[in-house]
Amino acid sequence: MATKIATEGHGDEGAFREEVRQFLADNFSPELKGKGNALAGVEGPSKEGPAEKAWREAVGSRGWGTPTWPKEYGGGGLNRREAAILNEEFAKAGAYNPIGGMGVMMFGPTLLEYGSEEQKQQHIPPICRGEIRWCQGYSEPNAGSDLANLQTIAEDKGDHYLVNGQKTWTSGGQWADKCFCLVRTDRSDKHKGISFLLIDMDSPGVEVRPIQMISGMSPFCETFFTDVKVPKENLVGEEGQGWTIGKRLLQHERTNLSGGGSMARMMGTSLADIAKKYQETDSDGEIADKVLRDRIADFEIRWSAFLLTARRATEESKAQGGVSEISSVLKKLGTKLGQERAELTIEIMGLQGLGWEGEGFSATELAGVRAWLFGKATTIYGGSTEIQNNIIAKRVLGMLDHQ
Repeated sequence: MATKIATEGHGDEGAFREEVRQFLADNFSPELKGKGNALAGVEGPSKEGPAEKAWREAVGSRGWGTPTWPKEYGGGGLNRREAAILNEEFAKAGAYNPIGGMGVMMFGPTLLEYGSEEQKQQHIPPICRGEIRWCQGYSEPNAGSDLANLQTIAEDKGDHYLVNGQKTWTSGGQWADKCFCLVRTDRSDKHKGISFLLIDMDSPGVEVRPIQMISGMSPFCETFFTDVKVPKENLVGEEGQGWTIGKRLLQHERTNLSGGGSMARMMGTSLADIAKKYQETDSDGEIADKVLRDRIADFEIRWSAFLLTARRATEESKAQGGVSEISSVLKKLGTKLGQERAELTIEIMGLQGLGWEGEGFSATELAGVRAWLFGKATTIYGGSTEIQNNIIAKRVLGMLDHQ
C-alpha cells in the first residue's frame, strides 16, 4: 500500500500546482480564510454553515483531504511531492483542510493496512468526504498505561459479539458516529486475547458521559457498553490480532500528537509576535527584554529543528511502509515542546495570561489559558512519556530484550 501511494500522481508538478490554484479560486470562499476545521474542535463540532459545507464537499470530492490515500477508496491518490504542493497552495490561500478527526489521523491508515476489502469500501470513503466522526475505545479505569489489561468483553454469540465493559477518556465520544475499540475475546492470554472491533455509537446499550477538564472543556467521556450487539463483520483482522493492530494505530496517533502532526498546527502566531504585543520594544521594534528575547530565540530554534527532524523521520517511515516506533520519539519531544511554549506564552502575556472569563480579556487570551491547561494532558494521553521512554529504550535503542 505504501509503495502504491508513493508512486501514484499526475506526473507534471507545474500543471498540478496550477490545477490546485484554479480549484482554490473556484471553491474556496474568502470568508473562510483563516478559519479551521469546523468538524474537529476539541469542544465538539461547531456549526457548519453553507460556505463550510460547500468547501468540505469540494475537497472531499477530490479526495484532497486525504491526499495520499488510494483513489479507489476516495483518497487523492497523490504522491508525497504533490501532497506537499497541495499543502503549500492551501497555505498561500489561507485555506484549511476541512477533512480531519480520528478517522483521518488514526483509524483510516490502520484500516487501509489491516481491514478487509469490504471494510475499506464501507468505511474509508465517508472518512475521505468528512461525513463521519470516529472515536477511540482504548483506555479503561484499570487499563491506562497498562492498556493490555483491558477487560471490556466481547462474547461470541454466533453471528455477533455481545460487548460489556467500560472505556474512559473517549475523546469526542458524545459526538461520534462510530468507535474503533479494543475488546477482550479471550481471557486466557493477556495480549493474544485482544481483538479490534468497530461499534456503532447509536447501538442500544451504548452510554456516554462527558468528563469536564480543568480547562473547562469536556472533549472526552466515560463510555459504557451493556449487552451491545456488534455484527461479526465489524471485526478488523482476526480474533486475537487486536494488540498488533492497536499498537499500529497508536503509532499513527503519536505521530499526529507530535510535531509531525497536529502539534505543529497548534503553534499559530510566533512567540516573538506575541511578545511584541505584550512586552516593551526598543527603537528598532525588537523586544526590549534581552533575556526574554534570548529565551524566545532558543525555543524557536529548537522547535524549528524538531519540525525538520519530525518531517524527515515521518518521510523515512512512510518510505519504509508507514509509521514506526520513531513516533514515540516524536511524541515525547513534540508534546514537551508544546507545553514549554504554552508556559512561555502565559509568562509573556503577564496578567492578561491569567484570565478565565469576564471583561478585560480578549477571546485569544482566554483561549490561550485554556490551551495551556489542556496541554498538560498531551504528555499523558496517547501513551504517557514514561511509556514512550520504555518503547524508545526497547524498540529504538535495543536496550531491552523484545517481549
